[in-house]
Amino acid sequence: MGKEVQLIKGTTLFELSKVYQESFVSPIVIALVDYKLKELSYKLEESCSVKFLDITDKDGYKTYQRSLQFLMVKAIRDIVGINEYVETIIHYAINSGIYCEIKSNLVLNEELVQKIKTRMNEMISSNILFERRPVKVDYAREIFEKQNMLDKIELFKYRRSSMVNLCKLEDYYDYYYGQITPNTSCLKTFDLFLYDEGIVLQFSTRHAPNTVDEFNPDKKLFKTLKGASKWGEIMEVENVGDLNKMISVGHINDLILVSEALMEKRIANIADQIIDNTDKKKFVFIAGPSSSGKTTFANRLAIQLRAHGVKPHTISLDNYFVSREETPRDSEGKFNFECLEALDLVKFNEDMIDLLAGKTVDMPVFNFIAGEREYKGKFLTLDVNDVLVIEGIHGLNNELSRAIPDQSKFKIYISALTQLNIDNHNRIPTTDARLIRRMVRDNYYRGASAIKTIGMWESVRRGEENYIFPFQEEADVMFNSVLIYELTVLKQFAEPLLFNVPRDCPEYTEARRLIKLLDYFLGVTSDKIPYNSLLREFIGGSCF
Repeated sequence: MGKEVQLIKGTTLFELSKVYQESFVSPIVIALVDYKLKELSYKLEESCSVKFLDITDKDGYKTYQRSLQFLMVKAIRDIVGINEYVETIIHYAINSGIYCEIKSNLVLNEELVQKIKTRMNEMISSNILFERRPVKVDYAREIFEKQNMLDKIELFKYRRSSMVNLCKLEDYYDYYYGQITPNTSCLKTFDLFLYDEGIVLQFSTRHAPNTVDEFNPDKKLFKTLKGASKWGEIMEVENVGDLNKMISVGHINDLILVSEALMEKRIANIADQIIDNTDKKKFVFIAGPSSSGKTTFANRLAIQLRAHGVKPHTISLDNYFVSREETPRDSEGKFNFECLEALDLVKFNEDMIDLLAGKTVDMPVFNFIAGEREYKGKFLTLDVNDVLVIEGIHGLNNELSRAIPDQSKFKIYISALTQLNIDNHNRIPTTDARLIRRMVRDNYYRGASAIKTIGMWESVRRGEENYIFPFQEEADVMFNSVLIYELTVLKQFAEPLLFNVPRDCPEYTEARRLIKLLDYFLGVTSDKIPYNSLLREFIGGSCF
């Protein structure tokens, strides 16, 4: 709060937080102590800087979500019964909620969901403490064996440390990657309802922390995520423990080959859809968030199209930037290259319509040093079997291509939609996989530090929220660019960069969190990764 206070040695952060709670719009759930995240049960033993965080902060929001998931898992166990079979799997984010699967002998219906929700509210009203218990790994495995949590037993088989911090709520133990709120009373804002074959635990948002966000599912995205999870089940690699087992028994090369073959098959299927409509679909738009692998995907799609006698021409929307002095600025006065108005929409649509009409067009190339478009005689004419492959973040926005007939467009949304979880109760956010990809790529190709990549990530994410995600359901096809094995390879490239982040800089907290994430994985060399692999776009050695 910018004030210096004197405290009795051993005062907990929770006790101190009560002094400042009225200054926050939602419950304080966690704190930064000398740039390191600490739960509110932490005792202050020496002079330090303290910054309290509520649910409106990104780390506070993650803590709120994680704790609610813990509460839900406990409630499900209470309702189904201690001695009955039950397995709760937390799968993936869907809008402002999380999709979960309940495996038990009971029928999943509205009545059961209401019982679970009632039990959650009972525990919230009782203001029950969340406890942390440091125990030896062998003892933790004994506890999880009694609770029939086989996924955690497998995960801890590969743990390097001899100790582990377990979470405890009443008589129930669990393990969570990250911090937990001090008690259940912080978790009043949620909803729970049936969806598809499971349930959705719906959260508030950071911007409106005291109300439950409306549920508007992205159905195409959900179908893509569900398909990826089903493939993981078939391959018997549903979590990090399963993946580490594959590595330890010497089956990782088979998994790499099968993963790459599956991706090539899905790219070929998309090419088939385009080829079946080449008389109509002349414009193939590719869009997706940062580090989705758009460049490699576009090249591999082009190869598949060529294999069927179709000639693709790749166009980058970056070449249609307006001149530098005409570029809009953001609220901080900086050039906003990510907004739609940064593009010359009139010229883009004019050129595309001329190409569709069979005219020859002199295609622009944007000079980023001079800040203006240049024309260097790159003339293009579309023949009967030609298609345009247009890549850029606004590709799915109809405002970009408003003059082009809808029947001439084929839209592809690409993103790295991680289907792999740490274990049944700890998911890996898709944004983490993309951040690690970008960190490795930016260091390899641009010499950028992890500090720089992490520092700009919030801004990158805001751009995605504004200009990409609102249009993802407009896509004709969604392509998941994640490879189930990739974090085992990225680990060796990312860890040295993350360890180099100094403790006294703001990016340190995020760096430590990512180090902890990567520590769950056994490492794999990049030697066996094919040269046309999408992963090569980030680690180097690509043939494109």
